[in-house]
Amino acid sequence: MSARSVIILVLALLFGGSAAVGVNLLRLRPGMANPKVDTVPVVVAIADVPRGQLLTATLVKVRQVPKDQAPPGALSRVEDAINRTVKNPLFQGDTLVDAKLTPPGSSRGLSALVPKGMRAVAIRVPDVATGVAGFIQPENFVDVLLTVNQTAQNEDETGGASTTTLLQHVRILAVDQIVDAPANNKVDPNQLRSVTLLVTPDQSNMIELGQNKGTLHLSLRNQDDDSEVKPKVATMADIQFHRDRPKKEPAPAPVVVKAPEPAPLPPLPPPAPEVKKVVIRTFRGLQEGPGITVLQTPADDSTGR
Repeated sequence: MSARSVIILVLALLFGGSAAVGVNLLRLRPGMANPKVDTVPVVVAIADVPRGQLLTATLVKVRQVPKDQAPPGALSRVEDAINRTVKNPLFQGDTLVDAKLTPPGSSRGLSALVPKGMRAVAIRVPDVATGVAGFIQPENFVDVLLTVNQTAQNEDETGGASTTTLLQHVRILAVDQIVDAPANNKVDPNQLRSVTLLVTPDQSNMIELGQNKGTLHLSLRNQDDDSEVKPKVATMADIQFHRDRPKKEPAPAPVVVKAPEPAPLPPLPPPAPEVKKVVIRTFRGLQEGPGITVLQTPADDSTGR
C-alpha cells in the first residue's frame, strides 16, 4: 500500500470518528433527545357515533394532543360529553367540540336537534313514499311541491288541477325514524312511513294546510344549491290534458242601439211688426186744431208715409 493511500485512510478514520463523537455529545445534552411539547387533554370518539345518539362513557375517552392541534371549543373531560346528543355524525378519533353536541341538560331524541325558533313537521307516507325513489336522506335539502285537484269547470283556467312550489330549500331532519343517512345512502320506500322537515312556524302552517287540501311531494336539491327560484305554476291546461273539455265561448259583444233622431220642429212664425202711435198735428189757419193719432209700422217708415 502506498503512503498516499495510508494517509487518505487515516484521515477518513479521523474525520469519521470526530463526527461520531460530536453526534453522541449532542444526544447527551439535556432537551435535545426528546424536546418537550406542550399538550392538552381533549375528548375524542372511540367509535363512529351517528347523529341523534346520546353519548355515554363507553363511546369517548381523553387523549393528549399538542396544544396547537386542539380545535377551539374542544372538550377536555369525559364528564362534559356524556348525556349529550350528537348533532352531527362523529367518526372514530374525532375531537368533540361544543358545536357538535346539544347543550348540557337539553332534551333527548329528535327534539334536541331542532334549533330554537324552528319546528319539526312530518309529512305522511302516502305523499312521499315514492319521492325520488327512496334516495331522500337525513340532512338533504328539498323543495316541497303541492298538487291540488278540483272539479274542472268551464271558467276554471287550470283545467282541473295545478302544482305549485310551496317551500324551497327545506332541510330534512329524519326519514322515518332514521336521523342519520344509512351506509348505502338509500331507504326502502316500502318501509317509509314519514319524512320530518325542519321549518319555521309559518312554513309549518303551510305544510299542514297543504296536506289537508292537496298532495305534497318532495323534489331533491343539490346540497350546495340554496338559490331561490320562481317556478311557474303547472296546470292541466299547460299540459293539454283538458283538450276534450268544451271550451268556454267568448261573450258576445254588446249591441248598442241608438235612439231615433227627433223630428224637426216647424219654423217659427215671423215676429209681429212693431206698431208705433204717431200724433199728426192739424192747423186751421193759424190756429192749431186737434191732433190725429195714427198707427205706423216700420214698413210705413220705409215707404215714407
